[in-house]
Amino acid sequence: MGNQPWLELYPDTIPTHIDLEEKPVHAYLTEASKLYPEKKAIHFMGKEFTYREVHESSLKMAKYLQDIGIEKGDRVAIMLPNTPASVIAYYGILYAGAVVVQTNPLYTEREIEYQMKDSGAKAIVTMDILFPRVSAVFNKTELKHIIVSAIKDFLPFPKNLIYPFIQKKQYGITVKVEHSGSNHLLTEILKISSPVPVEHSLNFEEDIAILQYTGGTTGFPKGVMLTHKNLIANASMCDAWLYKNKKGEEVILGILPFFHVYGMTTVMILSVMQGYKMVLLPKFDVDMAIKTIHKQRPTIFPGAPTIYIGILNHPELSKYDLTSVQSCLSGSAPLPVEVQEEFEKLTGGKLVEGYGLTESSPVTHSNFIWDQKRVKGSVGVPWPNTDSKIISMETGEPLPPGEIGEIVVKGPQIMKGYWNQPEETEAILRDGWLYTGDLGYMDEEGFFYVVDRKKDMIIAGGFNIYPREIEEVMYEHPAIQEVVAVGVPDAYRGETVKVFIVLKQGHSATEEELDTFARQQLASYKVPRIYEFRDELPKTAVGKILRRKLVEEEKEKQANQKLG
Repeated sequence: MGNQPWLELYPDTIPTHIDLEEKPVHAYLTEASKLYPEKKAIHFMGKEFTYREVHESSLKMAKYLQDIGIEKGDRVAIMLPNTPASVIAYYGILYAGAVVVQTNPLYTEREIEYQMKDSGAKAIVTMDILFPRVSAVFNKTELKHIIVSAIKDFLPFPKNLIYPFIQKKQYGITVKVEHSGSNHLLTEILKISSPVPVEHSLNFEEDIAILQYTGGTTGFPKGVMLTHKNLIANASMCDAWLYKNKKGEEVILGILPFFHVYGMTTVMILSVMQGYKMVLLPKFDVDMAIKTIHKQRPTIFPGAPTIYIGILNHPELSKYDLTSVQSCLSGSAPLPVEVQEEFEKLTGGKLVEGYGLTESSPVTHSNFIWDQKRVKGSVGVPWPNTDSKIISMETGEPLPPGEIGEIVVKGPQIMKGYWNQPEETEAILRDGWLYTGDLGYMDEEGFFYVVDRKKDMIIAGGFNIYPREIEEVMYEHPAIQEVVAVGVPDAYRGETVKVFIVLKQGHSATEEELDTFARQQLASYKVPRIYEFRDELPKTAVGKILRRKLVEEEKEKQANQKLG
């Protein structure tokens, strides 16, 4: 597969090639329930669940889904934070032979409606506090069933009694859902005794396990089709990379959301595959995170730069012992070198940066964690079974070390394609190679460097944000004539969203008004944080707004502010 100088860097403990077991994702939960029936699979806010309990609950979910009409290949959405319910729903859907549609709990009604329509999901598993949002779009989609969970259902006594009051104070509402008609309660589903769902034969290479939505050049989210092979391959690669870890003994901190493919693969699937315990947090709260690490002693901590930065800046950090952490893979955004060094000093463990895309399940490259050379500023080398090269944007030919071009990747973790979008698929997948659209280069030893992410994409706090979606929403405001969204440097989030706006003549609008408008249409992480009003925007001779010029102006402005 071409020149692969990085293979010489691999330690003997990491195989350059892995023979994959052709088993579907959920088969590993069946296996874990036999190998470790009474071992703790999940710790959640003080309550623990064994592998036997998670397996039985997942089978109950599968049987119930089949009883209400879910058939092989049907799509079932999960719109949950990291809770035991999210794990049970995920494996239950797969046991039923269906396809998981990962849905961000922060989505607005508009975003939920689009994703449900595009995927054709027949059912959705969500939580009580999100039920009104899902119900509002129910009749506009193909949804036939809403399965509702509540955080209190998985809490120990007396937390389960106290939590509803905390939730009411936090959200200002109490939601009660009856187990009838198209509405179903997970607590009732889990009362099923001796569940025996119908087993479906699955094609390891071809059958889709999940639809993971991502943005794209059109600005509209696309369903990335990830097969059972894609997910098992990437989790197996991750396990090989973490070669010092011991099967059945490690504890993984589950801060990364499972509705993001990075958290799903490196936390949930890897844990079940290796019999680890997952310590789940429903959201990233710095105070809760450091207390949990101090008490639960996780050894593996996949995360994103904003998470590590938040922990390092906690005012009472010195009160807590975080030295259980042995290995961390950072993804979703570039990892600042100073953050890496400070976090390693704090924990005594290793923190390395990786690289990947939703379309690659997601990891393709990473720096070595132990014993081998690490290169600052590099995203490392390709994982086992993975090939990568830098090609010329003009000719498509491979470039020599040191020259900047497009990063392309090939391996068993590369997606099957985009859901119902053959033209988009053909544009990015060619002869098995994934054309990332990211610019980078490779050095003489085979270490890769990312120079620039996809031209227009904004990565804020680990979330991919596509400018066109923001712009289309803002254009709906009656006072806006022109708008362009860009990512500007942010010390905490990596980047944050700024919009440049030209108002229609005779109209007015304030930042507060536009912020309120945006929050009604967009998930909170997509909402612009900075607004700048201008009389005109820079354009080409044919009238195209020069987005990159605005980005360069912002970088120059911030650089001057630092110098000043």
